[in-house]
Amino acid sequence: MRVAMTNIKMTSFKIVSAAIILLGLCLPIAKADRLKDLTSIAGVRANQLVGYGLVVGLPGTGDGNSPLTLQSMQAMISQFGVTTNSATSLNGKNSAAVIVTAELPAFAKPGQRVDATISTLGQSKSLRGGTLLMTPLMGADGQTYAVAQGNLLVGGLGVAGNDGSSLIVNVPTVGRIPGGATVERLIETDFLKTDSLILNLHQGDFSITNQVAEAVNDVFGGGVAIPLDSRSVKVRAPVDPSQKVAFISMLENIEIEPERQSAKVVVNARTGTIVIGGDVRVTPAAVTHGSLTVRVDENSNVTQTNNLAVADGVAATTPGAAVATQDSDIQIDQQPARAFLFDPGVELSTIVEAVNAVGTSPADLVAILEALREAGSLRAELVVI
Repeated sequence: MRVAMTNIKMTSFKIVSAAIILLGLCLPIAKADRLKDLTSIAGVRANQLVGYGLVVGLPGTGDGNSPLTLQSMQAMISQFGVTTNSATSLNGKNSAAVIVTAELPAFAKPGQRVDATISTLGQSKSLRGGTLLMTPLMGADGQTYAVAQGNLLVGGLGVAGNDGSSLIVNVPTVGRIPGGATVERLIETDFLKTDSLILNLHQGDFSITNQVAEAVNDVFGGGVAIPLDSRSVKVRAPVDPSQKVAFISMLENIEIEPERQSAKVVVNARTGTIVIGGDVRVTPAAVTHGSLTVRVDENSNVTQTNNLAVADGVAATTPGAAVATQDSDIQIDQQPARAFLFDPGVELSTIVEAVNAVGTSPADLVAILEALREAGSLRAELVVI
């Protein structure tokens, strides 16, 4: 097996603000990565399961007289030969209707256990202290693949007072049961029947798929791996099923030096986080940045008036109605526009220094990047998430 050796250069990072993360100010030589970290095998995947269940034993934080919960309670106890009228004899204050979800790993066998997540469906305020009753978990095909049951672990807390005040810590309406679902059905797979494997890259790139194919062929011989597109590589596997696991073990530990990814600037509009890749470049451009702040303060001035009355030549004053007058104070603060120039082939470090010099906020930086892109000066893809 060929192992690529690389020299690692440490780089420093500059922070534009607390909400901005800057990556790759300088371009270090990439460290060799294993194929297991870059790819996944087609067909070897987890499957999502979902089910509807009932949580009981709550300390008065259940759904109350919700028709859905009462109907579920009635249907549950009817399985034990008990007939009752849900409208008069049942109370759901200690019960809650819930949705149970789980993820069935690849090659999971009957009898193995997986974690289950329980979320409220009705009006329950907290699932703390509750117990999930036996709940079948189904796949997308409608078949039952696991059964969940057990005591919930809830990390949140909710408290309410008689005056309507309340306090909620974390999320008390979602809980987990570690190992709370038992696998009941095996999902069939063609893993041992096929004579080839498909390696799918986590991030599509033609250069990397070509590198993966070359690295595999260097280890196992020419023609074993064929790149199909920017995301997939087809690998010929042993015909004997007993050799396939050992073959994949060797395959996923092959190391390559991945090519540099395409230049991107990623902006999280919700949090203001901005990540700028190390390959970002700009062509010559001049940027002017300034801000205008207008503040209006409204004040009310109240003046007491007097009434004058004259009788028999004698004048007298009496308090009159108060008169309110509005007093508006308008202040305008315009910061001087700051300009900075980007020379040809400017790298990320220069961009950061220029932005730091004008003291921009994350919102201002996003505006500058968008303007550079519209002007055709930003040599990178701007991704807003």
